[in-house]
Amino acid sequence: MAALLAVAPAAAAGRYNDVQLADPAQERAAKALMTSIRCVVCRGQSIADSNADIAGDMRGEIRERIAAGESPESIRAWFIQHYGDWVSFQPRFTEASAPLWLIPALSLLFGVALARPLFRKRR
Repeated sequence: MAALLAVAPAAAAGRYNDVQLADPAQERAAKALMTSIRCVVCRGQSIADSNADIAGDMRGEIRERIAAGESPESIRAWFIQHYGDWVSFQPRFTEASAPLWLIPALSLLFGVALARPLFRKRR
C-alpha cells in the first residue's frame, strides 16, 4: 500500500504532461514545436517521441506556454537559452556554428573545382 502511494504522484505528473490542449490550433502548434525540440536524455529523439520523464516535463512546459499565448518561437528561444543550441533540431546560424554550415559547402565547391578538369572534353 505504501509503495502505491509513493508511485501515485509521479504517475499523475506524467499523465498531466500529456493532456492535450482544448484548442486544436494550439495543440497543433504545440506538437509542431515538440517535434523540433530534442530530448536532453535520449539525444536522438524529439520530445514528442521520447518516453523520458524530462521529455514529458518539456511537453508540459510547451503546452502551458502555448495555452498562455506565448509564440512557438519565443518558447524555442527559452529552451535554447535554458538547454543550449543543441536542444533544437533547427539550429541557428551563429558565429560559433558557422563552420558547421560553411565547411560542407566549401568542401563541395573545392571537390567540383578539382574534378572539373578531369571531366572536360579533350579537344
